[in-house]
Amino acid sequence: MARVMNFLVKRVMIDQGSGADVMYPDLYRGLGLKNEDLSKYDTPLMGFDGHLVTPEGQLSLPVSMGGKEVIVTFIVVTSFSPYTAILGRSWIHDMGAVPSTLHVKVKFRTEDRIAVIRGYQQAVKQCMVAAAYDQTKQEELTEKAPLYPYEVPWVDPEFIVHKLNVDPLCPPKKQRLRRSAKEHAKAVRQEVGKLREAGAIKEMFFPEWLANTVVVKKKSGKWRVCVDFTNLNRACPKDPFSMPKIDQLVDATCGHPRMSFLNAFKGYYQIALAAED
Repeated sequence: MARVMNFLVKRVMIDQGSGADVMYPDLYRGLGLKNEDLSKYDTPLMGFDGHLVTPEGQLSLPVSMGGKEVIVTFIVVTSFSPYTAILGRSWIHDMGAVPSTLHVKVKFRTEDRIAVIRGYQQAVKQCMVAAAYDQTKQEELTEKAPLYPYEVPWVDPEFIVHKLNVDPLCPPKKQRLRRSAKEHAKAVRQEVGKLREAGAIKEMFFPEWLANTVVVKKKSGKWRVCVDFTNLNRACPKDPFSMPKIDQLVDATCGHPRMSFLNAFKGYYQIALAAED
């Protein structure tokens, strides 16, 4: 629990992976706030379902927990959430807090003691069930309406394009054809159709490099389509200056209004290559 404007607030999620502190409609209306209280904030956020959400605005409010108070700048969104608010890395850093999802606890230092805030397992389970139900409904709607799944759609190739640094001395490699099960082939066709519609891929009739698709089942029961780039990775020179401590670098972006997705993609790509090694 937390106190926002001296009101006791439940179902507050502390998320180390969130770069923003978010307020949802239940809390926004419960505090009696109005649109006039919001300042402009036009940077979209990525929701739990992977869709972009346009915020209504932002505002700064005092948040107290365990006798320690900090000013939090909330981003107000109107999308569904089983939580009333999300306290992300900026709040965690301001509090000097150490959260533990394993123990469902948050620990931080106050002026005279070490405060320990305990979460409620039952409330956590209820929120997870509600979030899973909403995700199921969203997936049903997604099957009926086409969406753009690509992470950075509509980027002009004149501005930026991704190319692999392939060693020219390595001969091209065409993998032998692997037969796919019917359900795998259907998942591949659907994924390829989405990527072509988003402009993320294009058709090649005489490719020099050819890699098979690999279909794996996700925890949700759906299929994830991957590509076997084993041969291609071997032909790419390794980067001797790979990005270290990616988690600290991501945390360092906290408090800044924007982060370039180009930096994020570079770090992810380097980590992916290291994982192949």
